[in-house]
Amino acid sequence: MNRLNGKTAVITGGATGIGRAAAKRFIEEGAFVFIFGRRQDALDAALADLGPNARAVKGSVSDLADLDRLYAAVAAERGTLDIVFANAGAGSPLPLGKITPEHIDETFDTNVKGTIMTVQKALPLMGEGGSIILTGSSAGTTGAPAFSAYSASKAAVRNLARTWAEDLKGTGIRVNVLSPGATATELAKEALGEEGQKVFASMTPLQRMADPAEIGAVAAFLASPDSSFMTASEVAVDGGLAQL
Repeated sequence: MNRLNGKTAVITGGATGIGRAAAKRFIEEGAFVFIFGRRQDALDAALADLGPNARAVKGSVSDLADLDRLYAAVAAERGTLDIVFANAGAGSPLPLGKITPEHIDETFDTNVKGTIMTVQKALPLMGEGGSIILTGSSAGTTGAPAFSAYSASKAAVRNLARTWAEDLKGTGIRVNVLSPGATATELAKEALGEEGQKVFASMTPLQRMADPAEIGAVAAFLASPDSSFMTASEVAVDGGLAQL
């Protein structure tokens, strides 16, 4: 398929996991992709895999100067921008009673402020037919033990899409949320181990974790004209975890 032929996309958190899988799928469908991430080694490895229709910019979504560099690179090489996949996210466990202001700031700086500024700074390059995709989480609906800040931040992301769909009336730009459940990314495998992955898999009706490519496929759908009458929507790709 060539649903994204000629389109230009930005993917934050694009060097690994869901972001990298989405970048691969976008390129397969004809897009030119800028991946954005904090680790140069991971960006270099991703570029080697993604090929000539990818570029990498190192930086953090919580740093406005880094975001300015990202969009300056897009403007210089491509001129305009069609797709923003605001995928960068952070989260770590701290149970109620031990939550610190620093923990809240770190989580919300990336997941909420970072998402807001990623999108806001992209808008001058976008126009009719543009697609904005925000990465939510099943935890934004269900909550998750010891993940108060993370779950709350992802609930906030869901509301951003609803608000922005109103703000973007008349522009022809759509905004939707992609909410994965447990996904077998490199980070998840390392953090959970084999037994932890089995526990998470057992929590879903499908009895397994998602492959990042499965999430990337849905991101490509939301980026493409196939979802042209969708905005303010949340698409759950969670094996049924938050649906039952």
